[in-house]
Amino acid sequence: MIGGTGTAHDLRLGCLLISAPQGHSGKTTVTVGLCYGLRQRGLSIQPFKKGPDYIDPSWLSLATGRHCRNLDLFLIPKDKLINSFRRACRGADMAIIEGAMGLYDGMDSVDHGTTAEMARLLDAPVLLVVNTVRMTGSVAAMISGYQHFQQDTRVAGVVLNHVSGSRHERKLREAVEQHCGIPVVGSIPKDEGLRIEERHLGLIPSLESDEAESSVERIGKKISSCFDLDRILVIARSSTVAQRFPVGGEEGEDRLSSRTGDAKRTRDGQVERVRVGVFRDQAFNFYYPENVEALEDAGAEILLINSLKDRLPGVDGLYIGGGFPEFFLEELEKNQTLRKDIAKAVEAGLPVYAECAGLMYLCRTISWKGRSYEMVGVIPSDVELLKTPQGHGYVVAEVVNENPLFPVGLTLRGHEFHHSNLINSKDLHFVYRIQRGQGVSGNNDGVVYKNVFGSYVHLHSLGTPEWATGFVSLMRKERVLRLREGNE
Repeated sequence: MIGGTGTAHDLRLGCLLISAPQGHSGKTTVTVGLCYGLRQRGLSIQPFKKGPDYIDPSWLSLATGRHCRNLDLFLIPKDKLINSFRRACRGADMAIIEGAMGLYDGMDSVDHGTTAEMARLLDAPVLLVVNTVRMTGSVAAMISGYQHFQQDTRVAGVVLNHVSGSRHERKLREAVEQHCGIPVVGSIPKDEGLRIEERHLGLIPSLESDEAESSVERIGKKISSCFDLDRILVIARSSTVAQRFPVGGEEGEDRLSSRTGDAKRTRDGQVERVRVGVFRDQAFNFYYPENVEALEDAGAEILLINSLKDRLPGVDGLYIGGGFPEFFLEELEKNQTLRKDIAKAVEAGLPVYAECAGLMYLCRTISWKGRSYEMVGVIPSDVELLKTPQGHGYVVAEVVNENPLFPVGLTLRGHEFHHSNLINSKDLHFVYRIQRGQGVSGNNDGVVYKNVFGSYVHLHSLGTPEWATGFVSLMRKERVLRLREGNE
């Protein structure tokens, strides 16, 4: 089970950040292997991923047994990010953060939105993962540049990746330790067996793989022996994060791992809690843990639904997140009962919040590779999937029209990752005006129909707290109306 409880102590073993000169250097594989190795020593590791990402965190969660959390200063205000970091680390011995892209790659500049900025904020020493293919002594020049580019970013160790043999390793190690003055704390050989299968947006989500746990174990066993774990622990302890942001307390239970009970009433007949169904399966699995927790904190109980197999249970609302439905279109189409149940419930006023893949699922059809598949059909549009990204990156959206969730005038920050477009659309009612990003049309997003709210924009509840409170308030309002109608 992801989560669990721990003893009340701070990060006594400190913090590490895993980065690289550039993307596709092997950061996730290295981080998974390192987490696995440290966990085999009996340590509790709290994983984090810098930036907006669902896929890498799914693998880090498996490797550590704790929910991976995202750290993103565009989506989340600094004070809330730090508080989230502290809460997540309760009960952990050590925090490990996987960076995004290259160490100094940012949204608009090398000073903001970078992995280096996060390392400085949390005083996390950096282990630099270097793809050493066709490189020997030049590795020292590269690493030296990363060490001195921003002096307050502390590159404290190097992991050599894709090393071709002992002779190659010796040349690389000597160059780094002689000219850079920092240790080589890992050397990982070329091995196709260490790869996690990739797709157009990166690695495949762990929930899509029936062999995800065995893959983590295989990778972990192969490369954990490639690290100098004692030296890595010394580097991690050099972080002052535990003193700057003391943790204390205990880790709470994992809220997304179990199904919960029925909604209850108070003595005066008012609804105490509402019940929200969350699609969580191979097709829909992109959720930030904080979003589910925010719904619970606002007064919702969570019921997990498998869109490929289940029928619609008795719920007060639906939360359909992102994912890769295109790889499960036949199964989604075959579960006709669920699709009809949802369409009927929507017409009766069921609140539904759907992001990206969820938005696609609520449309009439999804077309991919020359075939069209029937979906729910409550949003009067069809979906076409393309080979190239149609929206990829951060989004700024202004709420410009009345809707069930957000006040007009609110500006939201989110992100989008989609290879699809809405086509054959008629009379779509949009709520967002896109200021940055693509959305549905380049100008608009946030499609509303009755109590359905669908969007390509992924929101994070720590940056948009209005989302969870608004959604639960809507569910509670609709439930009270149904109860009154039933009593009459």
